[in-house]
Formats: sequence, structure tokens, C-alpha cells
Amino acid sequence: MISQTTSNPCSISQWAAVEALNGPQDFLPARRAVYQQRRDMVVAGLNAAEGITCPTPEGAFYVYPSCAGVIGKTSPSGKVIESDKDFAAELLEQEKVAIVFGEAFGLSPAFRVSYATSTEALQEALTRIQRFCANLT
Repeated sequence: MISQTTSNPCSISQWAAVEALNGPQDFLPARRAVYQQRRDMVVAGLNAAEGITCPTPEGAFYVYPSCAGVIGKTSPSGKVIESDKDFAAELLEQEKVAIVFGEAFGLSPAFRVSYATSTEALQEALTRIQRFCANLT
């Protein structure tokens, strides 16, 4: 609690924000298009994974898909997926894909995936997530 009530953005970050708001904006449409393409790819890829449902967000650079459809299933390691936290831990262990479990945001049984990375890395992560879900029994 103390860190959330006593800390503030440093002066360097504050000046950087001012420059970002007042500086050139011509690059924004191209960046927005890239993020929209990544968002759409991630949503489609997660919805293609067995047991995962992913709504399309209207903003941000992350999604919160539900993993309710995999709760109760067993991973190849023999671990029963009892929560979104279990899903995240097994996905990391089995496929080396890091996600944040939804409980951390009060959104169980969901998880958070950021698409603020390269398209190639996202494609690989989606392939691994789909494979992991397909191998649950």
C-alpha cells in the first residue's frame, strides 16, 4: 500500500510524456494499424485453442481470454488444471509461454496476454498455447 500512495512518476518520465504529447504524431496511424493486426491475430489464435474463449478488446495492448474451458483437464505432466493460476504455471512449464493469471486482476478464470511484442513472437506463442490446450485430457 505504501508504494502505491507515496510513489510518483519521476520528473524524467513526466517530461517524456509532455514531449510525447506535443511532439510529432504522424507515426501513430501506422503503429495503430500494427497493433490492431496483432490484436486480431491474438484474438483469433486464442479462440482457436481448445477450451479458450477470447473477446476482442476495444483498446489497450493486451487481452483477457477465459480459460474456463480447460479447468478440470489434466496436462501432459499429470497436473490437473484447477485454476487460471494452474493454467499459467503449466503453460510456462510445458511450453515456455509466460502469461499472467487473471486472479491477479480479479478476473478468474482468465489470463492476460500482451500483444506488445513482435508478430513473430506472438505467432510462436499462439502455436504453443494451441498445442498445450490440444494436449490437455
